[in-house]
Amino acid sequence: MSSYLDRIGAGFILNKPEVFGFDYVPEILVGREELQGQLASLFTTIGHPEGTGRAVVTGPVGSGKTALVKRFCDDLIRHVADKRNIKYVHVNCRNASTASRVMQKIVQDLDPGHPDRGLGVGELLTSLRRMLQGDNSHIIVVLDEVDHLLRHSGDDIIYKLMRIDEDGNRTGTLSAILISQEQVLDMLENAVISRLGRSNHIRVPPYDENGLLKIATQRRDIGLVAGTCTEEILNLISQAAAPSGDARQAIELLEGAAKRAESSGRSLIESKDVQKTVITLPNNVDSMNIEDIPPHAMLVLLGLCRRLKKKENVTSGEAEKLYHVVCEEYDQDPKGHTTFWKHLKRLAQEDIIVSKTAKSDVGRGRTQHISMPHMLPSDVARRLETLIPSRLR
Repeated sequence: MSSYLDRIGAGFILNKPEVFGFDYVPEILVGREELQGQLASLFTTIGHPEGTGRAVVTGPVGSGKTALVKRFCDDLIRHVADKRNIKYVHVNCRNASTASRVMQKIVQDLDPGHPDRGLGVGELLTSLRRMLQGDNSHIIVVLDEVDHLLRHSGDDIIYKLMRIDEDGNRTGTLSAILISQEQVLDMLENAVISRLGRSNHIRVPPYDENGLLKIATQRRDIGLVAGTCTEEILNLISQAAAPSGDARQAIELLEGAAKRAESSGRSLIESKDVQKTVITLPNNVDSMNIEDIPPHAMLVLLGLCRRLKKKENVTSGEAEKLYHVVCEEYDQDPKGHTTFWKHLKRLAQEDIIVSKTAKSDVGRGRTQHISMPHMLPSDVARRLETLIPSRLR
């Protein structure tokens, strides 16, 4: 009766699924040894009572910036444990793009019992200063995707964090690492750059095919049952991901191919599993961008993509009608006009679409013309059609 469920948990191929998760950071970062050395060189004084470090890490999507920094922080804490009590807080500024949200994340990570609302930025800074001065600890603040914070709120909170010691009895209580796809030094005021140090900039290049092969091999060896994935399959995966240089794409291809083989009742990944997985992945889409948006924003975007495959741009009026059509397809009640506009705004803020105001063809009003110049609508549509069913459950 339930034989169709027998494959669930059978583990024909996937041995440790967590190895393919976005947050997984391996003990050894293959192909990034030189960059690890560069980052360590910026923190040579961190073992001393008043030593601090500063770094700005930039590079394209999937180049391993976040993994590089997380691995460094974890290793550093263990390395100096007998000399200094170091903690680190990782803040994703895509989700915390205001000064108050950044500070709330930092303070609550250090003290989960701290009030999570009702306090201003100044009060939160005071709380942080009190924590650092009180327990004789040092904190490394990692601001990931910091360009979102800079565009939304500027760099004032970064400046204040790096001056956290000025009214205290101790110095050297805080280090900072900024991570971004963009050249964020051009977005910072001179006062902030002088404290960060322009020379403390590490550029992370995209992976080449050989680097992607090493990553796929490592994930296979850790995460799959032995003997289920051949070298030929790994070569296919690294070749498919090479144009993007994106490690995440190589990892998703390996995981996707393993799941396809398992769902077919096989214990060996075949080339057709990789090929079928490739067509579900975008060639130039930041998959995390797409996966993080709300379900109805996905429906709005899918309607746009289907029309933008045939046209250069779509008006906001057309976009809303397309959204209603997609909602009907997925048996969803469309959200109201105000919520629809919020979703459009979110898509524009995420740089998924570009919305420009132009004179309306009818009457004297103005309308929004929406385009998608940064990615292929057909790729995004394929990705959404894979994601949406699970997000609407």
